[in-house]
Amino acid sequence: MANLARKYNSRKVGQPPAVQALFLYDSEVSSDYSCLMQNEEVIGQWSESAPYWEKYRAVIDEMFAPVTQALVEDAGIGKGSSVLDVATGTGEPALSIAELVGPEGTVVGTDIAPEMVEAARRESGRRKLQNTRFEVAFTDSLPFPTNTFDAAVSRFGVMFFPSPIECVGDMFRVLKPGGRIAMAVWSFAEKNLFDYIISQIVNRYVEPIVPKPGSSDMFRFAKPGELLAILLSAGATAASERLLRFSMRASISAEDFWTLRSEMSEKLRTKLVLLSEPQRAEVKREAIEAIRAYSFENGISLPAEVLIVSGGKQAS
Repeated sequence: MANLARKYNSRKVGQPPAVQALFLYDSEVSSDYSCLMQNEEVIGQWSESAPYWEKYRAVIDEMFAPVTQALVEDAGIGKGSSVLDVATGTGEPALSIAELVGPEGTVVGTDIAPEMVEAARRESGRRKLQNTRFEVAFTDSLPFPTNTFDAAVSRFGVMFFPSPIECVGDMFRVLKPGGRIAMAVWSFAEKNLFDYIISQIVNRYVEPIVPKPGSSDMFRFAKPGELLAILLSAGATAASERLLRFSMRASISAEDFWTLRSEMSEKLRTKLVLLSEPQRAEVKREAIEAIRAYSFENGISLPAEVLIVSGGKQAS
């Protein structure tokens, strides 16, 4: 908001009031205003979802454990590392990483949704972790000095950044020379059945909205090379992209998985509200039947694919 005000004020000096007001709508300021509005929208969406992410914390940790491990490996995180987790949500992978780096290390998690940050703080307190802290922060203006962290990670956050180039650039800024950054984003929708099989059913009842190019969306960086190009533009060295194929396992029934998805997913919640009661019942029945095809003795296991994009900051 401060940047927006500075740009506005620099243009209005010496102009009549009516003309001053018009300057608010020039292309540069309007772009900043658009980012602010996107941030507000994202904050609202994730604030509403925060209670469900906290409710299903243990199941989510199990589902995404292979992704967390990949981020740790590609970011070069070990005992004593200082780590930043951007878009930490209710505290993952920050909390898992905190146990890995040990008391000699530190982990800071940031998120734009205060409700998510409060949930992360509660869990950190419950675990009695002394090496973590969580802060509310915008992704394009991280409140840390340059050259602060040994590593920076983001698990399924970059897709929702209002300005990925600026946000990744700021993550890169706070890395120490020789530090590494690693980010996880979803590959193509049809490769991630935990979302795809339910979406295909719901979309028969509710017309799907095709996201605009570059807009915030779960599969925004599914195409190989797109996020890698942004990381390279930030100045990353030894940058790489790899496809992580894994089984998303959850020790719950198909019925409980449907409940989890219908509560956690803001997009799915929004669509289900548009249906009549009989339609919602039919969607639920079809979804549970489809999920059961991936059941095993102790739960469900769904194929998933993620892109892990990583790179380093030039050592001084």
